[in-house]
Amino acid sequence: MPMTLCPCFGDRNTDDDEPADRDPVLLVSGMGGSILNSKPKKFGFTTRVWVRFFLADLEFRKKIWSVYNPDTGYTETLDQKSDIVVPEDDHGLYAIDILDPSLFTKCIHLTEVYHFHDMIDMLVGCGYKKGTTLFGYGYDFRQSNRIDKLMDGLKAKLETAYKASGGRKVNLISHSMGGIMILCFLSLHHDDFVKYVNKWICLACPFQGAPGCINDTLLTGLEFVDGFESYFFVSRWTMHQLLVECPSIYEMMANPDYKWKKQPEIHVWQKQTKEDGESNISLESYGPVQCTSLFDEALKNNELTYDGKTVSLPFNFDILEWAAGTRKVINNAKLPDGFSFYNIYGTALDTPFDCCYGSKESPIEDLTDICHTMPEYSYVDGDGTVPSESAKADGLEAIARVGVAAAHRELLRHERVFELIKKWLGAEPTDTKKSKTSKVADADAVKPMVL
Repeated sequence: MPMTLCPCFGDRNTDDDEPADRDPVLLVSGMGGSILNSKPKKFGFTTRVWVRFFLADLEFRKKIWSVYNPDTGYTETLDQKSDIVVPEDDHGLYAIDILDPSLFTKCIHLTEVYHFHDMIDMLVGCGYKKGTTLFGYGYDFRQSNRIDKLMDGLKAKLETAYKASGGRKVNLISHSMGGIMILCFLSLHHDDFVKYVNKWICLACPFQGAPGCINDTLLTGLEFVDGFESYFFVSRWTMHQLLVECPSIYEMMANPDYKWKKQPEIHVWQKQTKEDGESNISLESYGPVQCTSLFDEALKNNELTYDGKTVSLPFNFDILEWAAGTRKVINNAKLPDGFSFYNIYGTALDTPFDCCYGSKESPIEDLTDICHTMPEYSYVDGDGTVPSESAKADGLEAIARVGVAAAHRELLRHERVFELIKKWLGAEPTDTKKSKTSKVADADAVKPMVL
């Protein structure tokens, strides 16, 4: 075995090993879970724009800021000289493994960008072989989960895995929004799903939306990393100016037709001044349907400057209409008879649900000021991003639903999750080393639930 001098030079090569008898596995990432590159249309160097830590905000603004085209349904970059592409290296696994694969990131082992990395290692240790029984599907997560390019890409990847393994059906493992995309594929390409897919293990999917996270994303933006590292990363507002034009975000808004235990709301302490000069302070509340009027008012002056030109970015009602169509597609998804579906969801973390802007002492006078105001949240149980209520409400016949006390992205490397995956795939490690014991108490599967 070669000597390893630094963690960035780990050996994951298993080409000399005899592959175990395994059905193929396809790993499907979620929102922000794929490397995105900017590739010049004519000539020049391809640049990684997501994820990167050095010059992150600058390159993001230059290469990936986009606007939605209602005629095509696609979100298109403002940079007319390049295209956004997802690398296909390592049978699709490279794009979802370490999201910033720079030497610096590998050497310090920055956990936030080690995405499917540990799961890939676990599966390789269980006898899966890249390109034969192990594949990845990264995609342009700006786009709608039902857009043709993503659907065609998933079909092609399933067909590749099916053929490479000698005609064996594929086991899907999805994370977060990847589950929404698979539901769209199930609904729109049902025959292909039946032909190619054997089992589906779903992690942390916002089946009914992620209200607190998505509502605040549309109003103030989103940060993918916390603490000191955030200073080297894409800023919250820079990210906002992209996501407000992304159908994928609108498709994860709270489902207004779902019977929530309590309807998610946005609260605004608002100061209104009458003609006689007297002012009134009141707490206004907006539910899943009413919140669109708030988004419309709060974002009416939202704009960015690109290449010397001003681009208006209000709340996009064309995208909202498209997202409503996606919800109909999802509602029509039906699993084949006898299909094996498993759902793992995160628990035990405070997860944003309601957002409140302003306070009685410091109310909002102009609703456009909300976009520069940090909210106070009310919390429910979940993984810190997706409420467990939403993640459990898949509306499908499940073999098991299991809650694991872990954060949204932590589920991708959690020992309890790995134990469940190995059990459901029927795959144990091919070496003699004992697997680590989970430090999280067992969470028994609940009975199948049809919604």
